[in-house]
Amino acid sequence: MNPAKLIIVAALVAVIASLGSALYHLSSTSGDSAKMLKALKLRIGISVGLFVLLFVAWRLGFIAPHGLAQ
Repeated sequence: MNPAKLIIVAALVAVIASLGSALYHLSSTSGDSAKMLKALKLRIGISVGLFVLLFVAWRLGFIAPHGLAQ
């Protein structure tokens, strides 16, 4: 598998893990909003980084968009 695709999948897994962490801190009995905010900030940072990575990988030719099969 292409290393760029592995990095993309790893980033998507990290985003989902961060969302799960934020949900846990939201629903926990202590309601620790500081930890929830930290998890959500991390998710936003990973998402922005993934967007930049996708754009750079596309411009360098590591990945290529494809249309839907007709």
